[in-house]
Amino acid sequence: GSPDRKDSLPALLERIRQCTVCEAHLPMGPRPVVQASAKSRLLIVGQAPGRKVHETGIPFNDPSGDRLRAWLDIDRDTFYDDEKVALIPMGFCFPGTGRSGDLPPRKECAEAWREELLQKLTNVKLTLVLGQYATRWHLPEERGSLTEIVSRWNQWAPQMFVAPHPSPRNQLWLKKNPWFEEELIPALRSEVGKALGRRRTNT
Repeated sequence: GSPDRKDSLPALLERIRQCTVCEAHLPMGPRPVVQASAKSRLLIVGQAPGRKVHETGIPFNDPSGDRLRAWLDIDRDTFYDDEKVALIPMGFCFPGTGRSGDLPPRKECAEAWREELLQKLTNVKLTLVLGQYATRWHLPEERGSLTEIVSRWNQWAPQMFVAPHPSPRNQLWLKKNPWFEEELIPALRSEVGKALGRRRTNT
């Protein structure tokens, strides 16, 4: 988009949902999946929709989403309320399946839309970056493996948290890195509660 276009966020989202930039490369065709409003307070950056999300058009409508909501300690109603949560993956369309899982998000997507979209999210209090593709984009200066970057999570908290993707494939990683669920997750939950303006009650 040209920099002088001052699209409203709804108009921009409408353009994104009609995007066909990568059409030739998408085995199941374009179906951009994105959730955001100008009021969103929590920004969650994933990789790209999987096949199930492509079929339903609902972001994180899969086992990864169940784990993610458990990490955040929020229910589906809160998660799918765009005035609370923006879901803006690195690629908005299902990229297809490779030998070891889904293919990486298409690069064209972030180039076409990301800056313009993020600039419109002026109420975001907390950003959660999931997985290596999102981390490379949001923390381009950081070197090392995703595990090393996530282990330094305190550097970006409380405005930003970095985590592996909540995919079932990362079960082994979670077992090997117990500090993630012992240290990072409680801190993340606390900040999510603050960002969403919830008063925590001791139950």
